[in-house]
Amino acid sequence: MANKKDYYEVLGVSRDADQDEIKKAYRKLAKKYHPDRNGENPDAAEKFKEISEAYEVLSDPDKRKRYDQYGHSGIDQEEFNFEDFAQGGFGGLDDIFDMFFNQGRTQSRTGRRSARRQRGSDLQYRLKISFEEAAKGTEKEITIPRTEDCDNCNGSGAKPGSDTRTCPKCNGRGQIRRTQRTPFGQMSQTATCDRCDGQGEIITEPCPKCDGKGQMRRHRNLTVNIPAGVSSGTKLRMSGEGNTGERGAASGDLYIIVEVQSHEIFDREGDDIYCEVPISIVQATLGDEIQVPTLEGKVKFTIPEGTQPGTQFRLKGKGIPHLNGYGKGDEYIKVKVAIPENLNNEQKQKLMEFAEISGEEINPERKSFLNKVRDVLGVG
Repeated sequence: MANKKDYYEVLGVSRDADQDEIKKAYRKLAKKYHPDRNGENPDAAEKFKEISEAYEVLSDPDKRKRYDQYGHSGIDQEEFNFEDFAQGGFGGLDDIFDMFFNQGRTQSRTGRRSARRQRGSDLQYRLKISFEEAAKGTEKEITIPRTEDCDNCNGSGAKPGSDTRTCPKCNGRGQIRRTQRTPFGQMSQTATCDRCDGQGEIITEPCPKCDGKGQMRRHRNLTVNIPAGVSSGTKLRMSGEGNTGERGAASGDLYIIVEVQSHEIFDREGDDIYCEVPISIVQATLGDEIQVPTLEGKVKFTIPEGTQPGTQFRLKGKGIPHLNGYGKGDEYIKVKVAIPENLNNEQKQKLMEFAEISGEEINPERKSFLNKVRDVLGVG
């Protein structure tokens, strides 16, 4: 007993402190030193035990009176398993603070304690759109099944015009109080009344349309705005368009999961798009002005002289718009040189003449010039 600190000193209050001052001091110290919040501090558990012991004595008028008169020797302190209490035997830090400090939820003007209502659950909807719709943005009409407030009773669950009566279990408060013995003495905790679900009233005549549930299953038509630049997997949130919540609670949200379909000629990587453009040997050799496809229609593009197969050109700003940003990606054109097939004799002769002028040696028995051209161009 001689080694114990003065209980008033432990809590940091004067000897004439009233119960409110003592409780306030304990709250502050308990939050600061509780082991759940100070796992790395080896002294926290001992400190918390010390302030808990001090509060147990000073919060009890009889024990405080004996302590003031005789000191520690006048207190017959009951032993309790502090480790079980601090590490979860009493439900952990949240439970003890909810029980001891909060004493229930906020009160309404009528004095009834308002129970926490369950928010409505969220919903998901997978929406397929085309490549062009993803690039340019669009609007889509969808139909979703969801729970909504009953339109006959407006979600109350009671037959319109019927009366309700005060819940006999909670006397209209919506909550009931439970008392539990703890190392600090008896503590009270409030909980939602299970008879009236926190409403404080009992329905005498249930709504015939929803059987007193207050909610019904319906199919609802909605318009979804798809912004330009979405890609497969993009998740769009429509706030409050999920299932309705319990009476007075917010509805859940609706999440639209976008699936973008593939395109016939374009491939997408990020916000850039790619496509192959076929040209002839003559166009690749001499150069030419051609038309190439883009998401905005065909545009003119100049193929430079001597373009090699597989050469890639960039069209700046012709790709996908940046989602929720500015600017666009680019379009990349890959040149594919088309090798002519089934040449007539005149065409073959001209190619042979071209080869001779170019100084190429022709050996018809070993390899035709056409095959050689195909090898050089890297096509089969």
